[in-house]
Amino acid sequence: MNKMMSRLHWGLFGNLKPTFKKFLAGNYSKNSIFQSFTALLTVGSLLCFFIVLGSSYFYTFPYSHTLIDHNQDQNSNTSSSTDFLNKDCNVFDGRWVVDESYPLYNASECPFLERGFDCLANGRKDEGYLKWRWKPRDCEIPRFNVHSVLEMLRGKRVVFVGDSLSRTQWESMVCMLTTGVEDKSSVYEVNGNEITKQIRHLGVRFRSFDLTIEFYRSVFLVQPGRVPKNSPKRVKTVLKLDQLDDVNGEWSDADFLIFNSGHWWTPTKLFEMGWYFQIGGKIKLGMSINNAFKTALSTWQSWIENAVNPNRTRVFFRTFEATHWSSGARLNCKVTKRPLIKTKGRQKSWISDAVINAVKNVSVPVELMHVTPMGAYRSDAHVGSWSDNPTVPDCSHWCLPGVPDMWNEILFSFLLSQ
Repeated sequence: MNKMMSRLHWGLFGNLKPTFKKFLAGNYSKNSIFQSFTALLTVGSLLCFFIVLGSSYFYTFPYSHTLIDHNQDQNSNTSSSTDFLNKDCNVFDGRWVVDESYPLYNASECPFLERGFDCLANGRKDEGYLKWRWKPRDCEIPRFNVHSVLEMLRGKRVVFVGDSLSRTQWESMVCMLTTGVEDKSSVYEVNGNEITKQIRHLGVRFRSFDLTIEFYRSVFLVQPGRVPKNSPKRVKTVLKLDQLDDVNGEWSDADFLIFNSGHWWTPTKLFEMGWYFQIGGKIKLGMSINNAFKTALSTWQSWIENAVNPNRTRVFFRTFEATHWSSGARLNCKVTKRPLIKTKGRQKSWISDAVINAVKNVSVPVELMHVTPMGAYRSDAHVGSWSDNPTVPDCSHWCLPGVPDMWNEILFSFLLSQ
């Protein structure tokens, strides 16, 4: 633009030069004066026009580096940890980032961690899977502060209900909180039980904080039952879709109640084992697993609305946890060394969709923990062959420390935010 104005300047004044000479020498006429005045007026108008145009340009388009710095400042403000507490952020929309401050605890020092989930103790050599933190797109998850969480949970009862993935999260939480207790003997399983897969109920007491964290094994949430008389021979057990698990009376007075279900709602765990559905005392042989699960969730909804006091109990439901079995007979389990770049469709699940709809339609407050997309990337974090039974590969459960710790960090953030 400067070059164009310079050429225009010299072109105009070069043409007017003879006229100015005549004017200054006195050799001019009225017509010459009029021509000179007209030329000056033209030049002045053009100069004013370009001055205004240039000013508008710099006003509208400031220096590019200033604009970029401003945007960077905005992004850094958006990522501040306090934003999680102050604005509506989808904490489950994000990515995994490397963080050398992880893991949050040493599995070998936690007496409540099941040996089958301690992958390092079972021979895993690479430790990269321990160094990943979940980073939401529009906010930060506040850093885990064990002392703040223990104080917040003082005098409370936390109850997990679900399948083995629920037990994994329970073990993760107990191990995380034990790191903040100096007297380890003050943390104990209430019945003196060893942490195993078979026990229906487990509870760890933090005596110094009057805190109990419990797990109830209820893989379907609804009640198993005996087969009615004159049933087909292939029916070995029924699942009463219209009745919640018979231990539900032990859940309702919890301060925090966290549900999950899904991994047992498969043909191999149901039909191939002789499990079929029952409603109102009648077996539903032709009922699909999809519809049966939705019916069970409807029973869960009714129980929440009628048995749980929302002024006392805060309820959460965690969605389906992504697995990484290879397609086929589910016998091939390849554990990678780094998370996947693409989720390959694992971020979606019909089970998660059913849970989301159930939570949405319940008439009392229930908070959704939509962890399915998070786990979809973590093909590196599964137990694989590093369990207490290496002959049976495992691409469903997670190593501990690992992904379930992040579920608990998010859960603690929800609790601390209110």
